[in-house]
Amino acid sequence: MENPVKTKWGIDPTHSEIAFKVKHLMITNVKGTFKQFEASIFTTDGNFITSEIEFSLNPASIDTGVSDRDGHLKSADFFDVENHKEITFKGTSVENIDDENYTLVGDMEIKGISKQIKLDVEFGGVMKDPWGNEKAGYIITGKISRKDWGLNWNATLETGGLLVSDEVKITCEVQLIKQS
Repeated sequence: MENPVKTKWGIDPTHSEIAFKVKHLMITNVKGTFKQFEASIFTTDGNFITSEIEFSLNPASIDTGVSDRDGHLKSADFFDVENHKEITFKGTSVENIDDENYTLVGDMEIKGISKQIKLDVEFGGVMKDPWGNEKAGYIITGKISRKDWGLNWNATLETGGLLVSDEVKITCEVQLIKQS
């Protein structure tokens, strides 16, 4: 029996985006991205189903387009970047839905708290760029409750609603690059 072939993939940060949005005033969304992130993905015999997936990002790299809001999100009210330098995700299983869609289950750690989450993954395909690099594209989406990780800060509105929604929608456009 032959040994399985393991292939390492990394994330191409110049062609990837890690984004989120949260309801504000219960009527609109505030969007943001993280600018510093990395990933290691190992596939066996080119099979995404058996992938080993590890991802991390620097919460201090948050960018919502408003520096005061970014400063608040970096504070102890939210990500506490002075004491927690990274947010991590480690995949534990991948389920094939059809040719292009998967469910990715894994453990996300924020502020030292680890919780299992499910993400929807849409496979965009594999292509070679003009320089001969093999790339794979994925769109990853999901929803989490920020309170599961102790991100509890909020303010009550006059109308009784909350300033910031508990639900956070995650949307990642990810381009992987095959490592030599």
